Amino acid sequence: MNRKKIIVIGATGETGTYLVDELVANNEYEVIACGYNNVKPDYYKKRGIQFARLDITKSSDFLDIPSDNVDTVVLLSGYMPARMKGYHPQKYLDVHTTGTLNTLEYCRRNNIKNLIFAQSHSDVAGYWNTGRFIKDDDYFPIRIGDHAVYIISKNAAVDLIKHYQLEFGIRGVIFRLPTIYCYGPYNDMYVNGKLSYVPYRKVIQKALNGESIEIWGDPKVAKDIVYVKDFIQMIINAIKTHEATGMFNVGTGIATTLEEQILGIVDVFSPKSKRSKISYQPEKKSQVSYLYDVSKAKNILKYQVNYPYLKMLEDIKIEMGSSRFNHLM
Repeated sequence: MNRKKIIVIGATGETGTYLVDELVANNEYEVIACGYNNVKPDYYKKRGIQFARLDITKSSDFLDIPSDNVDTVVLLSGYMPARMKGYHPQKYLDVHTTGTLNTLEYCRRNNIKNLIFAQSHSDVAGYWNTGRFIKDDDYFPIRIGDHAVYIISKNAAVDLIKHYQLEFGIRGVIFRLPTIYCYGPYNDMYVNGKLSYVPYRKVIQKALNGESIEIWGDPKVAKDIVYVKDFIQMIINAIKTHEATGMFNVGTGIATTLEEQILGIVDVFSPKSKRSKISYQPEKKSQVSYLYDVSKAKNILKYQVNYPYLKMLEDIKIEMGSSRFNHLM
């Protein structure tokens, strides 16, 4: 049986790891994993997965990856503000804009007609905290702060994909990503270039320890919380559905309040003998609110939410005991 070849660029990240695992388990696809950081070629070799080290900012690196009979390229590589120590805006342009151009040129040269891209939801940050469900075709980016050049570089990448679709017939599927929740190997992140603890991971740890947890600001402020496994479902459905094109919101379409988030974590992770106590701090800043309309994904990609919030937490608890990310440590 001739299996479709799928190239995953960014395979050595958290989402890339989940995607490679699911594609391999599916057994319909021949997977070529490409990555730049956390490179462990022996890990992929033992699993019978082709692997190539790839720096997407260098067009010459693309000459070393397979090109025959490739059906789809999934471009997950990115340089996120959460992973940037200090502030180096040129890196955003190099990785997102130049890197996407290099990927598109690789597709054009080798007659690869399908590209899936991960976009940031900062392109609609102007609609956050409004209480409205954000549509797939909405656009209202931020222009100030440490995320500004990041999203400018991402938006330029999206424009390049749209251009190559019109000019060269390369189908572009663009997924607009909010925070993708998963239990990966990293507990920390950078905020404005300074190291900080990932907030929801900190709350989970407090619940595990039975420590008190604060709810800041308005406890009824809600946002869309999406699990990595639901996002992976979207990607695989997009690989299968060649009529899919353009922007797709990633989310659940469900508004989960901050109070529901914290109480859920306590229910799932706190020991029954030492349940975390909750205190309300209304004088402190409320969480950011964003809500996404995912009807396009449901209609075209046949997407269904398999992991609503509490089920997501239960699965995270299972994933905490897995060895999924040992190769990245």
